[in-house]
Amino acid sequence: MQSVPHPAGTPAEETSAPAGADPDVPADATAPAGLPEPAEAPAVVPLTEPAEGVPAVVDTPEAFARVVEAFGAGTGPVAVDAERASGYRYGQHNYLVQVRREGAGTALIDPVALPDLSPLSDALVGVEWVLHAASQDLGALAEQGMRPSRVFDTELGARLLGLERVGLAAVVAELLGLGLAKEHSAVDWSTRPLPEQWLRYAALDVEVLVELREVLAERLAVAGKAQWAAEEFEAVRLAPPPAPRVEPWRRVSGVHAIRDPRRLAVVRSLWETRDENARQRDISPGRVLPDAAIVAAAQALPRSVPQLVALPQFSGKGTRRRAALWQRAIDTGLQLPDDQLPSSRGPRTDAPPPPRAWADRDPAAAARLTAARAVVAELSEAHTVPAENLLQPDLLRRVCWAPPTPADEPHLAERLAAGGARPWQVGLLAPRLAEAFAAVATPA
Repeated sequence: MQSVPHPAGTPAEETSAPAGADPDVPADATAPAGLPEPAEAPAVVPLTEPAEGVPAVVDTPEAFARVVEAFGAGTGPVAVDAERASGYRYGQHNYLVQVRREGAGTALIDPVALPDLSPLSDALVGVEWVLHAASQDLGALAEQGMRPSRVFDTELGARLLGLERVGLAAVVAELLGLGLAKEHSAVDWSTRPLPEQWLRYAALDVEVLVELREVLAERLAVAGKAQWAAEEFEAVRLAPPPAPRVEPWRRVSGVHAIRDPRRLAVVRSLWETRDENARQRDISPGRVLPDAAIVAAAQALPRSVPQLVALPQFSGKGTRRRAALWQRAIDTGLQLPDDQLPSSRGPRTDAPPPPRAWADRDPAAAARLTAARAVVAELSEAHTVPAENLLQPDLLRRVCWAPPTPADEPHLAERLAAGGARPWQVGLLAPRLAEAFAAVATPA
């Protein structure tokens, strides 16, 4: 591995892509006397150049065939990463796929020019794939025919070890002493041609993944968490695609402040119109029309285009140009019959009510939740694992709201497993939850 130091700072954490607008439009304190000076943070050496340089983008069948042959003949795990254009394009499609393997080097593949990457996946059957935050990449990779036989997720490994910061740059800095620059993490990866500095960034993201995997695997083994990690990695690999959201328009930021069904109908109509327009134009919905504009229109209920564009949120060039489209959506919501208006309470689900309502609706369930949360917090601290990685909070709430009968260890273990808990989680939590439930059922 080659690194070229330069006067750069420590790496920043990854950030999510901004929604954007319409594209058309304390100082260090001195240590008290007598106390030792705090230890200096270990030096982080910036990683600025891939070991073999920046490879050319693979965008022809001939070049891809050579990649497939080379990676099939390589040895050891394969590092895999992908870049999307979140915040710029509609959906979560990949616009660059990066792979690296011993004996094959690094390949940067253009999945727009080469949408079927299944030959590469076939060449890697039985090979472990090393990804960081695998759940973010596996779905889009599957669209291109890439499905791993085995996975090692370096972010999940870091979480199980209790690292405070689990972004790739932070973990690489802490465990390998290397600095990954992250200034291009939120760029528009649908850009063509891709700038050289972006390609360098993309190549570096897989440069040390396998080395990081080795360090994490060793630490997990020492901590007695290797089996935990194996179960987590397999659960991520086998996880089905997320089910479509019920009434996804209710996720508009700020919609919680609107309770009137007529205004909610306007929110829904604007959201649906925006989503269809964004899909047709292949633009992120937030760049077509910001959530704040949808909420403002629902609150003001303009009856004409002049009234609409008088709202500050609709004064931009792009939104004004499509003002007639947005006003038609508003009119649709205004004219909807009363019996077709959305509920102010949201869709019916099988989820328990919000925990804040439990004390009034079911005091026994509220007592179980309090006791269960204390158990999870104690185990989280004892095993240095984040509480949400010990058990999904939604599953914990469901078990507390409607526990099995009897709520003993075997039945709780069965319920946790049915809800998706891994064996290591069941083994830790089932006996402790059984004790906690019994204690609140028969208070001293």
